[in-house]
Amino acid sequence: MASKKIVLLISNPQAYIYHVGAEEKKFAAEMNHLYESISHIYIPLLNMFSSLEKDGVPCKIALVLSPVLCTLLKDPVVQQQYIAWLDGKIALGKSELERCSGDAAMCDVVKFHLEKAQEDRFCFTAVYGQDLIKRFSEYQKKGYVELLATCGTNIFLPHYADMGEVLNAQIETGLYAHRSFFGDRASGFWLPEMGYMPGIERVMHTYGVDYTVLDARSFLFSDPLVERGIFAPVCCGSDIAAFARDNRIDEEVFGEKGYAASSAYCDVNRDIAFELSAELLEPFFRGSTSRYASGYQYYSKSGRRNGKDSLYDPVRAAERCEADAASFFDKKLNVLVRAEDLLPSSPVLSHICVFSSEQFLQWHESIAWLEHVYRYAAGKPASFAFFEDILVSQMQLQSLQPYCSAAIGAGYGETLVANKNNRIVRHARKASERMIDLAERFPDDTGLKARLLNLSARELMLAQSCTWAKMIWDGTFPEYAEARFTESLAAFINVFESLGANTVSTEWLTSYEAKHPIFPWINYRIFSKKR
Repeated sequence: MASKKIVLLISNPQAYIYHVGAEEKKFAAEMNHLYESISHIYIPLLNMFSSLEKDGVPCKIALVLSPVLCTLLKDPVVQQQYIAWLDGKIALGKSELERCSGDAAMCDVVKFHLEKAQEDRFCFTAVYGQDLIKRFSEYQKKGYVELLATCGTNIFLPHYADMGEVLNAQIETGLYAHRSFFGDRASGFWLPEMGYMPGIERVMHTYGVDYTVLDARSFLFSDPLVERGIFAPVCCGSDIAAFARDNRIDEEVFGEKGYAASSAYCDVNRDIAFELSAELLEPFFRGSTSRYASGYQYYSKSGRRNGKDSLYDPVRAAERCEADAASFFDKKLNVLVRAEDLLPSSPVLSHICVFSSEQFLQWHESIAWLEHVYRYAAGKPASFAFFEDILVSQMQLQSLQPYCSAAIGAGYGETLVANKNNRIVRHARKASERMIDLAERFPDDTGLKARLLNLSARELMLAQSCTWAKMIWDGTFPEYAEARFTESLAAFINVFESLGANTVSTEWLTSYEAKHPIFPWINYRIFSKKR
């Protein structure tokens, strides 16, 4: 009988959105995404680990905490901004209790959200000391978390597959950042948007990566044909191991008829921030002209009943979570049982379930559901595992060449080069060519020139992020995405032209170095040709 293993992984395609001073209020809506992620994903995950640890429930989960996310979570300015955001949310909740004082049922829902905001503030400040990265690292050491490294920014690597220097720079930066944040080497490497093209595995292997995760298409269209489908890792040539995610999970969990669509769950699209007057929302927005989610969502997804909107019932939602968690795990177990019938000679069968933090943000109860999955699975004939556990248990891996694929668009990243956003990759590639040239022309410079070159490398990496193209395609703050890309590209061009003219504006350089405090240790020579 084969051993049945399930791997759960949560990835994070966080954009580098950082503003201070007057810009903080101007771009409050764009910055709100990070604060929501902290409140709805990262603090609840840590709380989940604590709860499961207290009750002795086994838990193993793989996480991708990107360099961008870690930089933002570690920044003292961002930490204070988040606390101020929570304070505004708490103030709004108290004013909402007064406004809804005549409706007891509505007040119960307001109290639920208010208490959640108060708990988040207490956990962030008193329990976790504002340092979530440190806590994730501690749970990694305890065996609850497997951390995968990823690129410096959310770059779509297949767009640069012919530029080995770019692949080296992004992968090297990601691995160095991972070590600086967590203190150890990462065995696994997450390809942003799961973008894969033959040859990328050789670069990862050069940097000591042991395994990565690909879309199911990479396995199903491989050469030669994969022998055990998506239920066992393979060897990419003779380089690294690769696991295949089950790409049906998206529809099963987040589709129109998926678990997240249950009528019992909170309708996150019915936020009071978009329904009440600016005057009533002042405690939260504090003079901001933009509107963005406050987290006060009073209605369930069941829609209108008897001419009235159905209020959200946290108790009913919790019951639904428990049932859906059991259903999800049973389905995964059944898949592995069927695979065992078809692959009787396999000693270990694995099922890889990948979730994005973007998906979890659209499901208010997502982490509560996840905790119920672990609680239900305790003692069942399939267990949760790390990727490393599965690799150790494999006697021999099939060697094959995976097919190119991605977890965006229809499976090949085509939405990143559509009519309305294709200038992003075009200009980023040209800037990449120039950066490689600069690294060759100035191999040993120091002082101001080195600072300029380091700045150009940092801004290029920010411009290479495919998150800007995604935001334009999705219609999520497209003007901001366009402006941020243009800003980083303009900074790079300014450096390029300054070096060509042999002139340096120290005032501009100093101010721009402080504008984006990410990768302070970056060395432009990472874009040099490897010899």
